[in-house]
Amino acid sequence: MSNRDGRRRRNQRRAVVAVVLVSALLGAALVATIGSLNRDLYSASGFVRQYLDALARQDVSSALMLPGVTPTDDQLEAADLPQDLPRTLLRPSVLGELTDIRLTGDSETAQDRHTVVYGFRLDGEPAQMTFQVAHTGTFFGVFDSWRFETSPLAVLQVTVLHEATFSIDQLTLDARAHAAKGAPAAFSNQAAYLAFAPARYTMGHTSALLSSPPQTVTVTASGTTDVTIDAQPNEQFVTQVQDELDSFLNACTTQQVLQPSGCPFGIEINDRVTEPPLWSIADYPQVTLTGGDSTFEMPETPGQAHIVVEVQSLFDGEVETRDEDVPLSVAISVTVNPDGSLALQLH
Repeated sequence: MSNRDGRRRRNQRRAVVAVVLVSALLGAALVATIGSLNRDLYSASGFVRQYLDALARQDVSSALMLPGVTPTDDQLEAADLPQDLPRTLLRPSVLGELTDIRLTGDSETAQDRHTVVYGFRLDGEPAQMTFQVAHTGTFFGVFDSWRFETSPLAVLQVTVLHEATFSIDQLTLDARAHAAKGAPAAFSNQAAYLAFAPARYTMGHTSALLSSPPQTVTVTASGTTDVTIDAQPNEQFVTQVQDELDSFLNACTTQQVLQPSGCPFGIEINDRVTEPPLWSIADYPQVTLTGGDSTFEMPETPGQAHIVVEVQSLFDGEVETRDEDVPLSVAISVTVNPDGSLALQLH
Protein backbone atom coordinates (compact mmCIF):
# COMPACT_ATOMS: atom_id res chain seq x y z
CA MET A 1 0.00 0.00 0.00
CA SER A 2 1.37 3.37 -0.94
CA ASN A 3 1.68 6.27 1.46
CA ARG A 4 -0.88 8.10 -0.62
CA ASP A 5 -3.51 5.36 -0.11
CA GLY A 6 -2.80 5.29 3.62
CA ARG A 7 -3.37 8.98 3.98
CA ARG A 8 -6.60 8.77 1.98
CA ARG A 9 -7.99 6.04 4.23
CA ARG A 10 -7.02 7.92 7.39
CA ASN A 11 -8.80 11.02 6.05
CA GLN A 12 -11.90 8.97 5.26
CA ARG A 13 -11.96 7.55 8.80
CA ARG A 14 -11.61 11.03 10.22
CA ALA A 15 -14.49 12.26 8.04
CA VAL A 16 -16.72 9.41 9.22
CA VAL A 17 -15.88 10.16 12.85
CA ALA A 18 -16.61 13.84 12.26
CA VAL A 19 -19.99 13.02 10.68
CA VAL A 20 -20.85 10.74 13.59
CA LEU A 21 -19.88 13.41 16.11
CA VAL A 22 -21.83 16.11 14.29
CA SER A 23 -24.85 13.81 14.02
CA ALA A 24 -24.64 13.00 17.70
CA LEU A 25 -24.41 16.67 18.58
CA LEU A 26 -27.33 17.53 16.31
CA GLY A 27 -29.33 14.67 17.76
CA ALA A 28 -28.60 15.80 21.29
CA ALA A 29 -29.51 19.37 20.36
CA LEU A 30 -32.74 18.18 18.77
CA VAL A 31 -33.64 16.12 21.81
CA ALA A 32 -32.85 19.08 24.05
CA THR A 33 -34.93 21.38 21.83
CA ILE A 34 -37.87 18.98 21.85
CA GLY A 35 -37.57 18.64 25.62
CA SER A 36 -37.45 22.41 26.02
CA LEU A 37 -40.47 22.91 23.76
CA ASN A 38 -42.42 20.23 25.64
CA ARG A 39 -41.57 21.91 28.93
CA ASP A 40 -42.60 25.34 27.69
CA LEU A 41 -44.63 25.85 24.51
CA TYR A 42 -46.11 22.35 24.38
CA SER A 43 -46.58 21.92 28.13
CA ALA A 44 -49.91 22.11 29.96
CA SER A 45 -49.12 25.65 31.05
CA GLY A 46 -47.89 26.57 27.57
CA PHE A 47 -51.16 25.34 26.09
CA VAL A 48 -53.14 27.55 28.50
CA ARG A 49 -50.80 30.44 27.74
CA GLN A 50 -51.73 30.18 24.05
CA TYR A 51 -55.37 30.72 25.01
CA LEU A 52 -54.60 33.68 27.25
CA ASP A 53 -52.29 35.27 24.68
CA ALA A 54 -55.05 34.97 22.06
CA LEU A 55 -57.49 36.78 24.38
CA ALA A 56 -54.85 39.41 25.17
CA ARG A 57 -54.53 40.29 21.49
CA GLN A 58 -58.32 39.87 21.05
CA ASP A 59 -57.82 37.08 18.52
CA VAL A 60 -61.05 35.25 19.31
CA SER A 61 -60.77 32.90 16.32
CA SER A 62 -57.45 31.51 17.55
CA ALA A 63 -58.79 31.18 21.09
CA LEU A 64 -61.85 29.25 19.94
CA MET A 65 -59.77 26.91 17.79
CA LEU A 66 -57.90 25.47 20.76
CA PRO A 67 -59.14 21.98 21.72
CA GLY A 68 -61.76 21.95 24.45
CA VAL A 69 -62.49 25.70 24.48
CA THR A 70 -66.08 25.35 23.25
CA PRO A 71 -68.17 23.37 25.76
CA THR A 72 -69.71 20.13 24.52
CA ASP A 73 -73.42 19.42 24.60
CA ASP A 74 -72.81 16.96 27.43
CA GLN A 75 -71.03 19.62 29.48
CA LEU A 76 -73.88 22.08 28.92
CA GLU A 77 -76.46 19.46 29.81
CA ALA A 78 -74.56 18.55 32.97
CA ALA A 79 -74.65 22.25 33.94
CA ASP A 80 -78.42 22.32 33.26
CA LEU A 81 -77.91 24.76 30.39
CA PRO A 82 -79.43 24.76 26.90
CA GLN A 83 -77.25 23.35 24.15
CA ASP A 84 -77.86 26.21 21.72
CA LEU A 85 -76.41 29.04 23.81
CA PRO A 86 -75.90 32.18 21.71
CA ARG A 87 -72.30 33.04 20.81
CA THR A 88 -73.08 36.76 20.53
CA LEU A 89 -70.51 37.72 23.16
CA LEU A 90 -67.66 35.73 21.64
CA ARG A 91 -66.37 38.80 19.82
CA PRO A 92 -63.42 41.16 20.28
CA SER A 93 -65.52 44.28 20.92
CA VAL A 94 -66.62 43.16 24.38
CA LEU A 95 -63.20 42.02 25.58
CA GLY A 96 -61.30 44.29 27.94
CA GLU A 97 -57.56 44.57 28.42
CA LEU A 98 -55.74 41.41 29.53
CA THR A 99 -52.13 42.12 30.56
CA ASP A 100 -49.28 40.98 32.82
CA ILE A 101 -49.96 37.28 32.22
CA ARG A 102 -47.83 35.10 34.50
CA LEU A 103 -47.85 31.42 35.46
CA THR A 104 -48.42 30.87 39.18
CA GLY A 105 -49.03 27.11 39.30
CA ASP A 106 -48.92 23.91 37.24
CA SER A 107 -49.51 20.62 39.04
CA GLU A 108 -50.28 17.13 37.78
CA THR A 109 -53.42 16.22 39.72
CA ALA A 110 -53.80 12.81 38.07
CA GLN A 111 -52.15 10.90 35.28
CA ASP A 112 -52.20 13.12 32.18
CA ARG A 113 -54.27 15.70 34.05
CA HIS A 114 -52.96 19.15 35.04
CA THR A 115 -54.32 22.04 37.06
CA VAL A 116 -52.82 25.27 35.74
CA VAL A 117 -53.15 28.64 37.46
CA TYR A 118 -52.35 31.97 35.82
CA GLY A 119 -52.34 35.45 37.29
CA PHE A 120 -52.93 38.56 35.18
CA ARG A 121 -54.53 41.99 35.14
CA LEU A 122 -58.00 42.63 33.75
CA ASP A 123 -58.37 46.29 32.81
CA GLY A 124 -55.57 46.97 35.27
CA GLU A 125 -57.10 45.00 38.16
CA PRO A 126 -55.24 41.92 39.48
CA ALA A 127 -56.99 38.56 39.11
CA GLN A 128 -56.28 34.90 38.51
CA MET A 129 -57.96 31.87 36.95
CA THR A 130 -57.56 28.11 37.29
CA PHE A 131 -57.68 25.82 34.24
CA GLN A 132 -58.10 22.06 33.94
CA VAL A 133 -56.26 20.48 31.00
CA ALA A 134 -55.68 16.92 29.85
CA HIS A 135 -52.83 15.34 27.85
CA THR A 136 -54.13 13.88 24.58
CA GLY A 137 -50.98 12.33 23.12
CA THR A 138 -48.37 13.73 20.76
CA PHE A 139 -48.19 15.14 17.27
CA PHE A 140 -45.33 14.39 14.88
CA GLY A 141 -44.59 11.70 17.45
CA VAL A 142 -42.63 14.09 19.68
CA PHE A 143 -44.61 17.15 20.76
CA ASP A 144 -47.16 16.87 23.59
CA SER A 145 -50.76 17.83 22.76
CA TRP A 146 -53.38 19.04 25.21
CA ARG A 147 -57.02 20.01 25.48
CA PHE A 148 -59.12 21.82 28.06
CA GLU A 149 -60.78 19.16 30.15
CA THR A 150 -63.23 21.81 31.35
CA SER A 151 -64.07 24.57 28.90
CA PRO A 152 -62.66 27.92 30.01
CA LEU A 153 -65.67 29.70 28.58
CA ALA A 154 -68.20 31.13 31.00
CA VAL A 155 -71.96 31.45 30.71
CA LEU A 156 -73.43 34.86 31.56
CA GLN A 157 -76.93 34.29 32.93
CA VAL A 158 -78.42 37.77 32.51
CA THR A 159 -81.67 38.83 34.17
CA VAL A 160 -83.08 42.20 33.10
CA LEU A 161 -85.68 43.41 35.59
CA HIS A 162 -88.57 45.48 34.21
CA GLU A 163 -87.08 45.51 30.70
CA ALA A 164 -85.72 43.28 27.95
CA THR A 165 -82.69 45.08 26.55
CA PHE A 166 -79.29 45.64 28.12
CA SER A 167 -75.88 46.87 27.07
CA ILE A 168 -72.56 45.12 27.47
CA ASP A 169 -69.74 47.51 26.73
CA GLN A 170 -70.77 49.03 23.35
CA LEU A 171 -73.13 46.20 22.40
CA THR A 172 -76.90 46.29 23.00
CA LEU A 173 -78.76 42.99 23.30
CA ASP A 174 -82.40 41.99 23.71
CA ALA A 175 -82.97 39.05 26.04
CA ARG A 176 -86.27 38.31 24.28
CA ALA A 177 -84.34 37.24 21.17
CA HIS A 178 -83.66 33.92 22.88
CA ALA A 179 -87.06 33.34 24.46
CA ALA A 180 -89.03 30.26 23.55
CA LYS A 181 -91.05 30.64 20.37
CA GLY A 182 -94.53 31.92 21.12
CA ALA A 183 -93.66 32.84 24.71
CA PRO A 184 -95.82 35.69 26.06
CA ALA A 185 -94.27 39.10 26.62
CA ALA A 186 -92.74 39.39 30.06
CA PHE A 187 -92.13 42.37 32.34
CA SER A 188 -88.67 41.01 33.22
CA ASN A 189 -86.55 38.82 30.94
CA GLN A 190 -83.66 36.39 31.16
CA ALA A 191 -81.15 34.93 28.72
CA ALA A 192 -77.84 33.03 28.86
CA TYR A 193 -74.80 33.75 26.68
CA LEU A 194 -71.45 32.05 26.14
CA ALA A 195 -68.65 34.44 27.11
CA PHE A 196 -64.89 34.41 27.32
CA ALA A 197 -63.14 34.03 30.65
CA PRO A 198 -61.08 35.61 32.02
CA ALA A 199 -62.66 38.95 31.17
CA ARG A 200 -64.39 41.97 32.71
CA TYR A 201 -67.74 43.02 31.30
CA THR A 202 -69.45 46.37 31.89
CA MET A 203 -73.22 45.93 31.78
CA GLY A 204 -76.27 48.12 32.31
CA HIS A 205 -79.35 49.63 30.69
CA THR A 206 -80.12 53.10 29.36
CA SER A 207 -83.25 54.05 27.45
CA ALA A 208 -85.68 56.95 27.19
CA LEU A 209 -87.54 56.07 30.40
CA LEU A 210 -85.39 53.55 32.27
CA SER A 211 -81.82 53.24 33.45
CA SER A 212 -79.60 50.97 35.46
CA PRO A 213 -76.18 52.10 36.70
CA PRO A 214 -73.31 50.37 34.87
CA GLN A 215 -71.87 47.42 36.76
CA THR A 216 -68.57 45.70 36.09
CA VAL A 217 -68.65 41.91 36.21
CA THR A 218 -65.31 40.12 36.58
CA VAL A 219 -65.45 36.58 35.19
CA THR A 220 -62.51 34.37 36.17
CA ALA A 221 -64.09 30.93 36.18
CA SER A 222 -65.85 28.66 33.77
CA GLY A 223 -69.50 27.86 34.43
CA THR A 224 -72.38 30.22 35.12
CA THR A 225 -72.07 33.79 36.34
CA ASP A 226 -75.38 35.40 37.31
CA VAL A 227 -75.91 39.06 36.48
CA THR A 228 -79.00 41.10 37.38
CA ILE A 229 -79.69 44.42 35.68
CA ASP A 230 -82.36 46.40 37.53
CA ALA A 231 -83.85 48.91 35.10
CA GLN A 232 -85.62 51.59 37.12
CA PRO A 233 -87.59 54.69 36.08
CA ASN A 234 -85.33 57.62 35.33
CA GLU A 235 -86.02 61.30 35.88
CA GLN A 236 -87.81 61.67 32.55
CA PHE A 237 -90.12 58.76 33.38
CA VAL A 238 -90.98 60.19 36.82
CA THR A 239 -91.51 63.67 35.36
CA GLN A 240 -93.82 62.31 32.67
CA VAL A 241 -95.92 60.43 35.23
CA GLN A 242 -95.96 63.50 37.49
CA ASP A 243 -97.21 65.65 34.61
CA GLU A 244 -99.97 63.17 33.77
CA LEU A 245 -101.01 62.85 37.41
CA ASP A 246 -101.06 66.64 37.84
CA SER A 247 -103.14 67.00 34.67
CA PHE A 248 -105.60 64.39 35.91
CA LEU A 249 -105.99 66.14 39.28
CA ASN A 250 -106.36 69.51 37.56
CA ALA A 251 -109.14 68.06 35.42
CA CYS A 252 -110.84 66.86 38.60
CA THR A 253 -110.90 70.44 39.93
CA THR A 254 -113.12 71.54 37.00
CA GLN A 255 -116.01 69.51 38.44
CA GLN A 256 -118.01 71.96 40.54
CA VAL A 257 -119.45 69.34 42.86
CA LEU A 258 -118.60 68.25 46.38
CA GLN A 259 -117.56 64.75 45.24
CA PRO A 260 -115.82 64.99 41.84
CA SER A 261 -116.53 61.77 39.92
CA GLY A 262 -113.61 59.36 39.56
CA CYS A 263 -111.33 61.61 41.59
CA PRO A 264 -109.34 60.92 44.75
CA PHE A 265 -110.81 63.78 46.78
CA GLY A 266 -114.18 65.12 47.89
CA ILE A 267 -116.00 66.49 50.91
CA GLU A 268 -119.31 65.97 52.69
CA ILE A 269 -121.24 69.07 53.82
CA ASN A 270 -124.51 68.75 55.75
CA ASP A 271 -125.56 72.39 55.22
CA ARG A 272 -127.06 73.83 52.05
CA VAL A 273 -124.56 74.66 49.28
CA THR A 274 -125.62 77.99 47.82
CA GLU A 275 -122.94 78.32 45.11
CA PRO A 276 -121.03 75.74 43.04
CA PRO A 277 -117.83 74.77 44.87
CA LEU A 278 -114.45 75.76 43.45
CA TRP A 279 -111.68 73.20 43.69
CA SER A 280 -107.90 73.57 43.30
CA ILE A 281 -104.86 71.48 44.20
CA ALA A 282 -102.89 72.88 47.10
CA ASP A 283 -100.25 70.12 47.21
CA TYR A 284 -99.72 67.63 44.41
CA PRO A 285 -98.67 64.09 45.46
CA GLN A 286 -95.00 63.61 44.61
CA VAL A 287 -94.46 60.67 42.26
CA THR A 288 -92.02 57.92 43.20
CA LEU A 289 -91.86 54.71 41.16
CA THR A 290 -90.43 51.26 41.72
CA GLY A 291 -90.70 48.08 39.69
CA GLY A 292 -93.40 45.64 40.75
CA ASP A 293 -94.34 42.20 39.47
CA SER A 294 -95.81 43.41 36.20
CA THR A 295 -95.95 47.21 36.36
CA PHE A 296 -94.17 50.19 37.88
CA GLU A 297 -95.81 51.17 41.15
CA MET A 298 -96.31 54.42 43.00
CA PRO A 299 -97.36 53.67 46.59
CA GLU A 300 -100.22 55.43 48.36
CA THR A 301 -99.01 59.04 48.43
CA PRO A 302 -100.72 61.99 50.17
CA GLY A 303 -101.59 65.39 48.77
CA GLN A 304 -103.98 68.28 49.42
CA ALA A 305 -106.92 69.57 47.46
CA HIS A 306 -108.53 72.90 48.33
CA ILE A 307 -112.19 73.90 48.26
CA VAL A 308 -113.93 77.26 48.38
CA VAL A 309 -117.70 76.97 48.74
CA GLU A 310 -120.52 79.09 50.14
CA VAL A 311 -122.94 77.25 52.45
CA GLN A 312 -126.02 78.17 54.47
CA SER A 313 -126.63 76.68 57.87
CA LEU A 314 -129.73 74.54 58.09
CA PHE A 315 -129.94 75.43 61.78
CA ASP A 316 -129.99 79.22 61.78
CA GLY A 317 -129.73 80.20 58.11
CA GLU A 318 -126.34 81.82 58.56
CA VAL A 319 -124.28 81.95 55.33
CA GLU A 320 -120.53 81.36 55.40
CA THR A 321 -117.71 80.57 52.99
CA ARG A 322 -115.78 77.42 53.66
CA ASP A 323 -112.18 77.86 52.49
CA GLU A 324 -110.11 74.84 53.49
CA ASP A 325 -107.72 72.09 52.45
CA VAL A 326 -109.05 68.59 51.85
CA PRO A 327 -106.64 65.64 52.11
CA LEU A 328 -106.27 63.29 49.17
CA SER A 329 -104.26 60.12 48.51
CA VAL A 330 -103.23 58.47 45.26
CA ALA A 331 -101.56 55.17 44.28
CA ILE A 332 -100.69 54.45 40.65
CA SER A 333 -99.69 51.49 38.50
CA VAL A 334 -97.83 52.49 35.31
CA THR A 335 -97.33 50.39 32.20
CA VAL A 336 -95.02 51.31 29.35
CA ASN A 337 -96.79 50.64 26.06
CA PRO A 338 -94.91 49.17 23.07
CA ASP A 339 -94.87 52.61 21.42
CA GLY A 340 -93.21 54.14 24.49
CA SER A 341 -96.33 55.88 25.81
CA LEU A 342 -97.47 55.41 29.40
CA ALA A 343 -100.70 53.92 30.70
CA LEU A 344 -101.62 55.00 34.23
CA GLN A 345 -104.03 53.14 36.48
CA LEU A 346 -105.04 54.97 39.66
CA HIS A 347 -105.95 53.04 42.79
